[in-house]
Formats: sequence, C-alpha cells, structure tokens
Amino acid sequence: MPAASSEQRSEKVSLVIDVLRQQLGEKINTGESVRSQHSHTTTSLPPQLPDAVVFADNPDDITIVVNTCAKYEVPVIPFGIGTSLEGQINAANGGISIDVSGMNKILSVNSEDMDCTVEPGVTREQLNSYLRDTGLFFPIDPGANATIGGMTATRASGTNAVRYGTMRENVISVEAVTADGKKIKTANRARKSSAGYDLTRLFVGSEGTLGVITAITLKLHSAPSSILSGTCVFDDIEAATNTVIMTIQMGIPVARIELMDAVQIRASNIYSDMDNPEKPTLFIELHGEEEDVEKQAEMFAEIAKDFGAQDPQFSSILEERNKLWKARHDAYWAMKSLKPNTDMITTDACVPLSRFSECVVKSQQDLAELNLFGAIIGHAGDGNFHTQVMINPDDDDELVRVREYASRVSKRAIEMDGTCTGEHGIGQGKQKYLDLELGDSVDIMRQIKKALDPKNIMNPGKVFQLNGQTK
Repeated sequence: MPAASSEQRSEKVSLVIDVLRQQLGEKINTGESVRSQHSHTTTSLPPQLPDAVVFADNPDDITIVVNTCAKYEVPVIPFGIGTSLEGQINAANGGISIDVSGMNKILSVNSEDMDCTVEPGVTREQLNSYLRDTGLFFPIDPGANATIGGMTATRASGTNAVRYGTMRENVISVEAVTADGKKIKTANRARKSSAGYDLTRLFVGSEGTLGVITAITLKLHSAPSSILSGTCVFDDIEAATNTVIMTIQMGIPVARIELMDAVQIRASNIYSDMDNPEKPTLFIELHGEEEDVEKQAEMFAEIAKDFGAQDPQFSSILEERNKLWKARHDAYWAMKSLKPNTDMITTDACVPLSRFSECVVKSQQDLAELNLFGAIIGHAGDGNFHTQVMINPDDDDELVRVREYASRVSKRAIEMDGTCTGEHGIGQGKQKYLDLELGDSVDIMRQIKKALDPKNIMNPGKVFQLNGQTK
C-alpha cells in the first residue's frame, strides 16, 4: 500500500465509513468500545484499533466492504471470535474490521460423504452440538471455542491433532472474497483432486492476508464407540516426555496425549478443583472399540512404568472425562488466576518428535536460568508445546528476560528442524522467526501476496512485511 499522510488516510477512512454506512446501515459501528473489542484480546501485544467494525451476516456484506476498501486503499481485517495469540486481529494500519460471528449457519451436512459446509462464524462447539445425533464429529480442538473461519485462517490444531490431524488435513474447500472483490471457491467436495494449484492449502493458514473466508467445507469423522481418558504422573518432565515419544513410536493410536508440568498442575488444581499430585502429568485419551482401548491403555501403562510413572488412572465416565479435559482447556485461565496482578506472555513451538524431550527440558531450564515464573504445557503427541510466562508489566528488566526466553524457545525449535509456531501462527509477533525458519521461501510468500493483493489491503502487517524488513 503506498505511503499516505495521516490526513490523507483519515480522509479515505471517512469516505469508506460514509459509503459503508449508506449501504450497510447499522451493521457498521465506530464506537470506541466496539473497536477496542476488535483489536487485541488474549495476545500480549499492544492493541491497535480498527477505524470501524462491520458486523457481516452474509457474503454480500463482505463483498461490499472489500470492494469499497479496495477503491480507497483502506485495510480489511477479518475477525472471528478473537482468540488469536499473535496479534492477527490487530489493525496495524487502521481500517475496517469485518466481524463474521453473525455468519454462523451450518449450510449442509452430508452424512454419507462425512463432510459438512459451514459459514466462518460457526464455532467448533456449535458444530459438534449440531452433529451429535449423526454419529459424526469434527475433531479439531484448539481449546478455545474458536470459530471455524478463524481456525481455518490460522491453520489451527489442538489436543486431537495427534490422531486426526490439523485444519490443514481437515479442510476440503474454502470459499472466500479476494482483494479485488471476487467470490472464489478453491475446490469441490471430492476427497482428492489433481486439478491445478492447491488453493485450499494456500488459504488455510493465510491469516486473513489473501482474502476473507465466507464458507468452509470440512471432513467429519465417526464418533468413537468407546473413549477412555486418564492421567499419568511422573517425577520429572524428562520421563514424561520420553514416555510420549515411546508411546507414539510403538504405534499406540492415542487420540490425545497432553503434557502439563508441575507449575501448571498446581494452577489447574486450584482453578479447576482438581487434586492431582503437583508433578509433571500426561493427560491421555484413547478412542475405538471397548476391547481395543482397554488393550491400548494397558500398553501405555507398561511404557509409562518403564519411565518410573505411577499407575495411570483411566475412566470411561463422561462426567469425569469432561472435568479432566475442561481443566486442560482452562490451563491459560488457571495460570492467569494463579498470579492475578500480572500479565502473561505465551509462545509455542513444535519439533520433530525425537527432539521433543530435549527441547522441553531445555526450555524448562531456561525458565529457571532467567528467573522467570511460568508453565509448560503441550500437545505432546505431535511435538508441540506451549509456555505461559507470568510477568509484572511494570518490571522492564523482567520483560527483557521474557523476550529472551521466547527468542530461545523459537530459535531452539528451528535449530532442531522444527518451527517457531506449531499452531498460534505468525501474526505480528513472530515475523523475524519466520525469516529465520524459512529464509528465501518467505520471498515467495511475498510474491503471492503481491499478486493476489497488490494494494495490500488484506490484513496488512501480518505474517511478514512486504518490504522484506521484519520488526
């Protein structure tokens, strides 16, 4: 986007708002509180408010916004429900935030084909509630009740990814409005295709920089007939992580295998009314036929005991399983409540499974070396872990140490042939690590961005800087 003076930008924005108000009426809101809600949410990055918010309830609303913003070269920032962690929804250059939470219709469910098509504002919990009587479910579970559109845009994954994959493997097709106002569909519903470029994968993980998603076609999976969930306690985190590696290498088809360190267990015990020993703990879930999951549980227990674990405690009772996974999903808020007068900075990384134990152990050692208070949790089965570090916002020295810690985690993961982000995305916060991880490949991304969005109106300032300079 060509540089413009503050006065020129203000004039363009005012024109856009006037035009959109004429066409969309009360769907556009310029109130400060609404704009604030559509900047940062759970991210530690400073908020950058949009100039206005449009509450879209159909694809035509989105087309109107994009065409108007393209004409005046004003940014467009897609917004789902606001659970992003790397500043993806911040309005770095101002502009119009398009809130798609009102586009929450489930358009079709094709039970025989095991797929469905939904609008971007549908949440994962809403979808699975709708599917309850079909014998099918959508497995991607990032913890937060995120929108399917946001999950698609950030290539989300979560606790079930070790068995069912990420959004990359479960999105069949995307419908979107591109920067020039075109409505496109990236594929039909066939489970495979060799027809042209894989545009679906291009949009999955694009973080709103290539277009605004208006519908998503998803793979569905058969609901398991039997589920066992449980916990397994270890004396140290290295034993826990090595158990994960051995479990996967032995081919036990775990649906979830999650790591929580001792600090996180302490926080979750208080927040979620649990009574787990304050030691590194694995949360496990097995899906399948009853006889199969019981055998798998026995195999896992044998492996865990070889690494000094206590006897795993499993349950098939729905209420007990729900309480366990609710505690895992509330880990973020549990840490926040443990030190309520502090801020929290989160980061994530993912490494090849064989390096997972080493990476987690060294990251925990870094916390101690830098005198930081934080927790490590993770989707251990696919080598992905998160750190949640508490920080006094008025302590500049502590902020420097936290940034050093986040840098060490990202750089170490890349050095291990992993990635600086397994699922949070790049957004604003990890651009310099993207360059370190992918090198000249980022220039290919810039070329794609420039070709599809020559005016740079689609969520500018995210993933990378078009001029090649990172922040």
